[in-house]
Amino acid sequence: MKSIESIRLTSAQERGVALSAAGYNVGMLPADLVYIDLYTDSGTSAMSDRQWAAMMLGDESYAGSRSFYRFEAAVRDYYGYEHVIPAHQGRAAENMLSRCLIRPGHHVPGNMYFTTTRQHQELNGGIFHDIIIDEAHDPDADLPFKGNVDLAKLERLIGKVGAEQIPYVSLAATVNMAGGQPISMANLAEVRELTRRRGIPVMLDAARAVENAWFIKQREPGWNGRSVADILQAMCALTDGATMSAKKDSFANIGGWLAVRDPALAEQARNLVVVYEGLHTYGGMAGRDLEATAQGIEESVQEDSIRTRVQQVAYLAGRIAAAGVPIVRPVGGHAVFLNATAFLPGIPHEQFPAQTLTCALYLDAGIRSTERGAVSAGRDPVTGENRYPPLELVRLTIPRRTYTQSHMDVVAESIIRLYGQREKLRSGVAFAYEPETLRFFQSRFRPLSGEPLFG
Repeated sequence: MKSIESIRLTSAQERGVALSAAGYNVGMLPADLVYIDLYTDSGTSAMSDRQWAAMMLGDESYAGSRSFYRFEAAVRDYYGYEHVIPAHQGRAAENMLSRCLIRPGHHVPGNMYFTTTRQHQELNGGIFHDIIIDEAHDPDADLPFKGNVDLAKLERLIGKVGAEQIPYVSLAATVNMAGGQPISMANLAEVRELTRRRGIPVMLDAARAVENAWFIKQREPGWNGRSVADILQAMCALTDGATMSAKKDSFANIGGWLAVRDPALAEQARNLVVVYEGLHTYGGMAGRDLEATAQGIEESVQEDSIRTRVQQVAYLAGRIAAAGVPIVRPVGGHAVFLNATAFLPGIPHEQFPAQTLTCALYLDAGIRSTERGAVSAGRDPVTGENRYPPLELVRLTIPRRTYTQSHMDVVAESIIRLYGQREKLRSGVAFAYEPETLRFFQSRFRPLSGEPLFG
């Protein structure tokens, strides 16, 4: 380590006051009051010495920066797409793609939703359809590729609405909301063949595609002898384009891109990026961040790098699973997901057990995690009713190259301790304030007991 960052362990009293002031939403806490921050791995990873050095070479020219051309070459070399449009982060790329392709009444199938992806699809008039295999909704189903598409579901949807009403198939690799589950190369090829026959594009959420490539190398027959870089290229070759948050696999603190093969779609996206992000050669990113992302792309496919990353996640999962704590299996590459329904069986889904558990974890040890359940799922846009997905999870997202094994031990001990005291949590939380979109970020809650949680 060439640099360190100080963190402070707060007292239980401080955490209680802070959580109450934040409306029992850990996302509203000041970072200074968080001891170990597992809220997200997006933009929170530690950059390498070569990334910091690359930032010093950043060309901040408004148009045609040399940093853009290095960035563009890195995306082309490692992901294989010809046309590259930079954006300030992944959801900006999702916005451009949705505005370009989705019209009111369109149907967008995908291997489970992700919050921002579905939000952009719905805001542009699309209707999302979950076509992931049924086992992905079972936290205990221990299958190697729970991110796979159910081809029969996809074919039924095409038959029902018509291929012309499906602007693209939206594929995540890995599937965040299912617990970081990968899609297999064989399944991706089957999806590609079906959509090619029906004239439907396939668009990839590539934020953690390097992790997906690693799991293919480890779990899928015939790929063990191939490099992660080769597997990543093969995955992308089966798709027509991708959105990317460079804040994940590429170790960047900010940045992303939309990349496509169709030159007409690329030109449409460039026109949008000029309106919403910046010129098509910087797209809301500083030249120094374009340089850091380009370097991060090169480092992301290094075998030792991805192996270490996945093994750290597996270490935390192994410790808490050995104590009987219910988690999603198999363990993904970026996070450990606690099964909040099994962890807190006495709290009904309308009292948001996953949200409640994120609060309890912060109160116990100052650890910030993320709710991935009914709060994240939002409301049905037609009925206005809460969606209650089968998976009610708490995500412990591990930033890359940031925390040591000792930090993971602190997290494991807190979770094990909470699990042993779970009977103390008999009631959950209710909304005190609820925004219209992506409510999990800024909602505020109140304990239904009328007293502080674990009070």
